[in-house]
Amino acid sequence: MFIQQLINKLGSDKVNVEDSVLIQHSHDESPHESVKPDVVVFPENRQDIQDILEIAQSYEVPVTPYGMGSGLEGASIPIHKGISVNFKNMNQIVDFSPEDMTITVQPGITRVELNQYLQDYGLMFPIDPNTDASIGGMVATNASGTTGVRYGAMKDQILDLEVVLADGTVIHTGTKARKSSSGYLITNLFVGSEGTLGIFTEITLKLYGIPEETIMARCTFDTLEMCAKASQTISLKGIPILRLELIDQESIEEINRQNGYQFPENHSLFLEFAGNKQTVKQEVEHVNHVLHEIGCENWTVSNDPREQQEIWRARKELSLGFVQEGMDEVGADVCVPVSKLSELLIDARKLIQDTGLRGGVWGHVGDGNFHTLVLFDPNVEGERELAESTNEALAKKAMEVGGTCSGEHGVGIGKIKYQEIEHGPAIKVMKGIKQLLDPYGILNPGKLF
Repeated sequence: MFIQQLINKLGSDKVNVEDSVLIQHSHDESPHESVKPDVVVFPENRQDIQDILEIAQSYEVPVTPYGMGSGLEGASIPIHKGISVNFKNMNQIVDFSPEDMTITVQPGITRVELNQYLQDYGLMFPIDPNTDASIGGMVATNASGTTGVRYGAMKDQILDLEVVLADGTVIHTGTKARKSSSGYLITNLFVGSEGTLGIFTEITLKLYGIPEETIMARCTFDTLEMCAKASQTISLKGIPILRLELIDQESIEEINRQNGYQFPENHSLFLEFAGNKQTVKQEVEHVNHVLHEIGCENWTVSNDPREQQEIWRARKELSLGFVQEGMDEVGADVCVPVSKLSELLIDARKLIQDTGLRGGVWGHVGDGNFHTLVLFDPNVEGERELAESTNEALAKKAMEVGGTCSGEHGVGIGKIKYQEIEHGPAIKVMKGIKQLLDPYGILNPGKLF
């Protein structure tokens, strides 16, 4: 039996079949059906990963990576059972070079843990997906989040990946140099692959200096179209804003109702500026002038750290604001060219309203990425299908205008049905790569396509 082989090879302390542990690894934060793995393993190093894959390949048993379980599309659900690999014990810093502003970490370290370590050196890792996700999980889904408008996504922060392939081969996809024109650029092949091509054991990241000054602002507009125009104008002006978040009126109302905030109840932009003190001050003044020309109201500025944390806490807890006992939710995550943002935001709001269900629209509009959430009662016939129809319609509209069905959440289980539409003949290439690197199909089977 492969479980006994795992115990023999790794030791009983790294292998767990307790039902409570299996249940923990049977789901993520998505609404997809839970599936318990046969066993959960807790590797500590590259050799452990190689041993796991050797046994898995011998028995043709599926292997599903598991980070923090914060995924929203079911990527870490072991839908074909087998081995769930939990990386919590692979959370070490392998190499750190402050002078080069690079760091190499194991995949289990979380974003918050990493930044706590870096702050004493005046450095930071900037990608913020609004949850304390593991770095490995963020690489696996090409996460981005609120700072994507300035720093891009995970793919833009990675210099090198150490990857164990299905047959146990260990490869490096890059170097510690900031750029290279040598060989195929295969790092991005593994970023966003959701554990279907190999298992990450080391990740080398770019780092950045902590900004000298941070100022936040928020304002309101009468329409979503005006919010989109404001976002596009900031981009066209070349202002290097750190965060640019939209929250629609309905969502603001929920934030106030659930958490006791007193935000003006209209379509809102939350903005953050960071950098040199004098430069940031000028940027704030410039944006203030630009947005008032477009028609913004309720412009408020804060450079008080406590007040800033409170404002961003409201944004980060936004989805929780809609939570209601006995209700479930369906969410969309699309990204479109910024020029099409206004059209898609209006469509999203109308799609939700037409269902008669409660829901909201918000997102990282500085780079064209936004989300919707629709609440439904799972005990009321037809409500789930009605809620899911908004997700499907929005994904198709995004792809029709040159966008994508997933800006940052990944494909997992939920977005498989859109892959042929979005990628066309390129799917054949992707499947060929999968077959080449994982001929037995043991790496997170049933995901992506």
